[in-house]
Amino acid sequence: MRHVAEIPFTDPVYKNRPSSVFTQFIQRFIRDERDIVFIHQILKTFLVIIPIAVFLYIPGQFRWWVAAIYLGLNWAFFTPPYILMLHCTSHRPLFKREYDWMNKIIPWFLGPFFGETPETYFGHHMGMHHPENNLREDLSSTIEYQRDSLGDFMKYFLRFITLGMVDLTNYFTRKKRFKLRKNTVVGELSWYAFVIAMSFVNWQATLAVFIIPFFFTRFAMMAGNWGQHAFVDADAPANCYRNSITCIEVAYNKKCFNDGYHIIHHIKPAMHYTDMAQEFRDNLEDYKREKAIVFEGIDFFIVWFFAMTHNYKALAKCFVRLDDSLQTEEEVIAFLKTRLARLPEEKLV
Repeated sequence: MRHVAEIPFTDPVYKNRPSSVFTQFIQRFIRDERDIVFIHQILKTFLVIIPIAVFLYIPGQFRWWVAAIYLGLNWAFFTPPYILMLHCTSHRPLFKREYDWMNKIIPWFLGPFFGETPETYFGHHMGMHHPENNLREDLSSTIEYQRDSLGDFMKYFLRFITLGMVDLTNYFTRKKRFKLRKNTVVGELSWYAFVIAMSFVNWQATLAVFIIPFFFTRFAMMAGNWGQHAFVDADAPANCYRNSITCIEVAYNKKCFNDGYHIIHHIKPAMHYTDMAQEFRDNLEDYKREKAIVFEGIDFFIVWFFAMTHNYKALAKCFVRLDDSLQTEEEVIAFLKTRLARLPEEKLV
């Protein structure tokens, strides 16, 4: 439990590096030179993940131990940065307008290898989550749940995994966002048709390469969203400083493009990830005034785990004191528990 003034800031910021011939070539196609890292991520996927996946489909070559290694490698090193690459490029398209067709590579071609169905992430995140801001019409809202309850989280997850697409389609119909509805339905159904077809080719490989990652990713995304919006001020649930959290100085930020800066992401969704750490430092007074919750050294998934296991002491240990209003561990825990509580019916908006 350190004061923010004691923290040495090392989360990623943009550093202008000498251009290689490769970089100069790629910059002809991408909108922002800072996004060259996404090209590197795409190439690594083509060089590592896709060849192993193809190998698993070769007749007579499938082995469950190879599939287990593939899944472990995928989840440990590729899925988290892929999802946050998808996130960043949903907000800020990677390729220039004249190469817009290339923007389909990430959601349509690469997505299924990481449990993402084409177009559904964009529709859910950009078309629904950001406009609704974790309030009652947000289909991934946490405010109706007790956010340190595993039982409530499982209700939340099971609703999403069983009726999530129905709810999203109905939402787009209600809001008259018909293009988003069409794209989302086409993307989701295309994935189901593809997986069924590939199951006739090799059902074991399809299970390992596409189906297991689908369930893993949807669980992880719901756990992550729960962690991002676990702490909500009942008196100001629409205030982004008070319905989201920020996680700083954690390896996750270096691996996943500063995703920990979730408060500023809701305030300024189009901000480039390399600007977020500096923005946080430059606007600490706003975070202090709004009594924002900031954690050091843990990411949203650890926040979710600590909440599910009622490990309030661990949360308090990682809590960043923005001012001197909370001095003791007991005071911090009491404060955090008020933000974890389900919102009263009269304050559900």
